[in-house]
Amino acid sequence: MNNLIFTPELENGNPGTPSSLNTQISGTTPISRTDSSIFSAKKDNSTILQDSIYKISPIEPDGLSWPAAGTRTRANESSEERENRVERMKGAIETILECIGEDPNRKGIVKTPERYAKALLFFTTGYEQSITDVLNEALFEEDHEEMVIVKDILTFSLCEHHLVPFQNKIAIGYIPNRNVLGLSKLARLAEMFSRRLQVQERLTKQIAIALNDVLKPQGVAVLVESSHQCMSMRGVQKPESKTITSYMVGQFRDNMKTREEFLSLVRS
Repeated sequence: MNNLIFTPELENGNPGTPSSLNTQISGTTPISRTDSSIFSAKKDNSTILQDSIYKISPIEPDGLSWPAAGTRTRANESSEERENRVERMKGAIETILECIGEDPNRKGIVKTPERYAKALLFFTTGYEQSITDVLNEALFEEDHEEMVIVKDILTFSLCEHHLVPFQNKIAIGYIPNRNVLGLSKLARLAEMFSRRLQVQERLTKQIAIALNDVLKPQGVAVLVESSHQCMSMRGVQKPESKTITSYMVGQFRDNMKTREEFLSLVRS
């Protein structure tokens, strides 16, 4: 697999933490993608919202990550505001049904707009959570400096290009630097970022950088294997294809033996 090493810059002009992002589609030649993200989290949220999403960190101080204005509104809305949101979504879904040639008042689908509106909100609950919510102070000081891995974390995401699902199998590893995280929190962190409109490359990176920001460990590794319905149901229509992405920070990037140990344990 090809490695592409990034050396992003912080706001003060100093080099950021190097890391690698690898992308491979099973049965094809590995590909690498460039990235111009700046990994430093900015304190001024108004500045964050004004900046291009391609120039800011994928992790923000509140953990919402690359938010549209509606993301913050949704995270803090009342039950009445939630009902109004569902009503607006119902109207939009009725229009979609009409546009594909259906009758929104037909008995079989008369309640579909409301059902789908609520389902879509559930599919994207990650927009209502922050890193602080998910981790919930589950950070502990522990004299342990060996690799910690949680693998076979299964999550679902919606492809932001076609709004169809893709299924993920995620492995997360880190080498502590006197701080460890409750094991279930690794899975919850993966779930939070998965439950958003996503692309696999960004999902992989967000999990890794969030963990690196919180723990300040010696290294972080994330490996994601996904099956994309947008490749199975449409387009090239290859239902057996899988896409593999990885993101390595610290010891996992700098030390080949450490990286190989992680990959070997994940695949065992």
